[in-house]
Amino acid sequence: MRYPVFSSPMKHLQKLMTLAPQLLLAVFLFIHAQPARSFEIEEHRWIGPADGVPLRVISTTDTHILAPLIDSFLRRNPGTAVDYTVANSSQVMKAILEGEHQFDVALSSAMDLQTKLANDGYTRPYQSDATARIPPWGEWRSHVFAFSMEPASIVFSTKGFEEQEVPRTRQDLVTLLRAKPERFRGKVGTYDVSLSGLGYLFATQDARTSETYWRLMEVIGSLRPQLFCCSAAMIESVAAGDILVAYNVLGSYARARKDLADKIIVVDPVDYTHLMMRSAVLLRGGAQPKRAEAFVDHLVTAGWSRPLAEDFPFSPPPESLTDTTSGHRPIHLGPGLLVYLDAQKRRRFMAEWFSAVRKEGTPR
Repeated sequence: MRYPVFSSPMKHLQKLMTLAPQLLLAVFLFIHAQPARSFEIEEHRWIGPADGVPLRVISTTDTHILAPLIDSFLRRNPGTAVDYTVANSSQVMKAILEGEHQFDVALSSAMDLQTKLANDGYTRPYQSDATARIPPWGEWRSHVFAFSMEPASIVFSTKGFEEQEVPRTRQDLVTLLRAKPERFRGKVGTYDVSLSGLGYLFATQDARTSETYWRLMEVIGSLRPQLFCCSAAMIESVAAGDILVAYNVLGSYARARKDLADKIIVVDPVDYTHLMMRSAVLLRGGAQPKRAEAFVDHLVTAGWSRPLAEDFPFSPPPESLTDTTSGHRPIHLGPGLLVYLDAQKRRRFMAEWFSAVRKEGTPR
């Protein structure tokens, strides 16, 4: 059964104009009684029965990606609805820290920010048979629970590389961009790490892993790069031909776009490919603690079952994880992720990144 998805009331206000004046007044008062959001949202949906008890989830994962898992959760938990808010990872962090809106669960691709929420006391611990499935490096202190592993990939335009071999390593990409600057000027994209928490995580992990990263950023910076908030926007831009190369894109999102399969080429670099773990945390003060725990159990069970659950929307971890010579490198949860969240280290890193990509403005 697929539950209906309802948008926020404001979007349907015009439809209510044909209703009784008393109902219109009630809707008006309801909308204006809600506190104004101090964070930027990308999407807001009510999923499930209109009269269901709301489980409030704030997430960086697009609704359509997680919809199969939400549907199966609701089938197993009758009487529940999911009030689902999507924002980028920085805005998710802002929403929780400012505390104007109470959520039960936070889902994020920014592993470092999830770890910081737990470290700073915004989450609560939980253990269950489901969380016991998670490998030790996929959970932290019974507060942060990974439920997917997704690669930081490079996406290329199929049309743009019809007569050009697709680079398979960062050094190959550096060599190509240096050799053909006119072809790639204004045609390379990557995360704006000053706006995206996931982009910042990937960038800092790259910098820790290889000096090639800074050479690549300097070359990209010389080509007037386009900077993006999120993977979905980069993928669309490559497919449309607006850019020819997008660096550090979520490979799971790119491979999920079957409608764009003939327009994009997704490459996991063979020199190394970082694997991000999408994670869940239970937030302190949530109104539905038991429903929140059941939701986390549902996500974790789907992600760590073998074989994977049919409704799990992400690819399984690469088999090469068991090979120590593999280029796939999981980013482990733990206190090491907090290093680049130190204010001084962040300012230093951002200043170097702004300089490399030639971005105007003051690093934050």
